[in-house]
Amino acid sequence: MRPPKEAAALEYGLRPAPVLTAHASGEVAERIIAEAQRRGVHIAHDPRLVSMLGQLQLDQEIPPHLYAAVAVVLSWVYWLKGMQPGDEKNTHAKR
Repeated sequence: MRPPKEAAALEYGLRPAPVLTAHASGEVAERIIAEAQRRGVHIAHDPRLVSMLGQLQLDQEIPPHLYAAVAVVLSWVYWLKGMQPGDEKNTHAKR
């Protein structure tokens, strides 16, 4: 039997560090992933990072020991979107 799927969502750009906005396993995780796909949000598959993020409280900034791992994911997303650091502040201002 496969372990339940896990998902975590981060928001970055409004605070100095990324913030955990969602974390779940099983069916709820599948719904988070489906909604992210529907909205065109890029999804990284990193079970260890998701597990570590799952130890945080919702709306908590990530701790410094996760900065490097999250920076790798964010740099990948920036590259996919053709963005550069600082562009996220302009993205949020347009909402």
